[in-house]
Amino acid sequence: MPSATAKPSNLPPRYSLPELSLPAVLPTDAAALTALLHSVIAAHNDVKTQALNHMQHMMEQFILARHRMFGASSEQSSGQGRLFDEAEVLAADGDATQDVAPLPPDTKGDGKASNKPARGKRGLLPAELQRVDVVHDVPAADRTCPCGTPMVEIGEDISEQLDLVPMRVRVLRHIRKRYGCPGSAHAPVTAELPSQPLPKSNASADLLAMLLVVKFIDGLPLARFEYVLARHGATVPRQTLARWVIGAAGVLQPLLNLMRDTLLEVLFLHIDETVVQVLKEAGKASTSNSYMWVQTGGPPGRPVVVFDYDASRGGQVPVRLLHDYRGYVMTDGYSGYNELVRTDGIEQLICWAHVRRRFVEAVKVQPKGKRGLADEAVALIGKLYGVERDHKDADDAARLLARQQHSVPALAALRAWLDKTLPCVTPKSALGTALSYLRDYWPRLTRYTERGDLPINNNRAENAIRPFVVGRKAWLFSDTVAGANASAVIYSVLETAKANGVEPYTWLRRVLRDLPAAKTVDDIEGLLPWNIRATNHVEHGVPTGFAQ
Repeated sequence: MPSATAKPSNLPPRYSLPELSLPAVLPTDAAALTALLHSVIAAHNDVKTQALNHMQHMMEQFILARHRMFGASSEQSSGQGRLFDEAEVLAADGDATQDVAPLPPDTKGDGKASNKPARGKRGLLPAELQRVDVVHDVPAADRTCPCGTPMVEIGEDISEQLDLVPMRVRVLRHIRKRYGCPGSAHAPVTAELPSQPLPKSNASADLLAMLLVVKFIDGLPLARFEYVLARHGATVPRQTLARWVIGAAGVLQPLLNLMRDTLLEVLFLHIDETVVQVLKEAGKASTSNSYMWVQTGGPPGRPVVVFDYDASRGGQVPVRLLHDYRGYVMTDGYSGYNELVRTDGIEQLICWAHVRRRFVEAVKVQPKGKRGLADEAVALIGKLYGVERDHKDADDAARLLARQQHSVPALAALRAWLDKTLPCVTPKSALGTALSYLRDYWPRLTRYTERGDLPINNNRAENAIRPFVVGRKAWLFSDTVAGANASAVIYSVLETAKANGVEPYTWLRRVLRDLPAAKTVDDIEGLLPWNIRATNHVEHGVPTGFAQ
């Protein structure tokens, strides 16, 4: 009898039934035939199981993709992305009491402000906003009493409105006085021009500060800022603006170097990466992805955020960025960090938020209204976060004690649940991949309990990288590698300023005025955000740097 093969299947090629090598002569006894039949059935069942698992996996991916596209998210619920109907949506959610903006309280005769909020007010604007008095007097003809006696002033009614003085472009004329010997016996002397950030350009320090803030803080592309300047009477091509941005990044580089040194002083830091598209990069297509890497950390009271551009997402990048660092590094589970982790003196922490996120996705693909195993995992992880929440303001010693008393037992319960559940779940399902992720990174997930100052997740890096991601939606890509590197420098210094509670424009305006004249490292260190602690000064009722 010729060799037989299994009947072709209409399943995807990946799960086609395997060819079965049957003997040329089938056995005649019942036991041998039964064993052969069982082997054929087992082979068919294996393929059937694989196909069903694949179908389950594809269905879960479809549900998650549909939820990401159409489902509720934190961004949608907070109004993110509602651009064209923003006014209608926000106005519909408000009431009449919100027609009045909250103003600072009036001060009493003793100079102290009342702490009692006015009715209908939600908060207080900064008290340093300047008040401009607009006096409305009663006409002289109406200040005569019907009895014929002239009226006297007995009081006044005061109401307040918010006002805004728009930006005005102006030209600064630097007039340098020159003096010479009356008898022309000696060379004349001319007043020196103060050091400028870009001496070969005609951009002032204040204009450069505004340019960088509107692009990298407000997310305004250069093309739109070109139109803003044009409306105010100044025609500055976007190509010129781009050159100013790159030039300003070079001026700020010494400040970033000191920030990076401060970042590497600490015991632990966070690192993450996100994509960026660079159109003109040697050896890469314009549609390919490059990457912006962010590292954040810093000593208490001196938080630092550092961005670095690289064309690659490979493991050599974090090794290059942190080659002088020794300590704990909080990351996600991306395998590109494995080479860094193999470095002596580097201890990796894995983010619990990424673990929880995987189980939350597994919850989403469960049948609606039913509680499953994924819900149990989310609840168990929630206990770990509960410990962190209850001891958020505690010192490191108290937090370490709480972790040892509460987090360690919670982790033991979670591990017992993991070991019990993992063998019973399909590996490629959403729940199966979440369980495998938890198992694979368990030692690095639990390492945070060794100390009281180690973080439980990488949210700090994700929050630091978010302004870049939001801005990327507006400007979409970088044209050149030089532009991408300049963006990394400027994002670094501005996000570090924000992290230190410094108003970005006011601080950057001061930096760009003083940094060109800095002669020593101490001069540059004096301009770091935690040394300046700049505030948003107000002159003539408007922020400094704006014309009256």
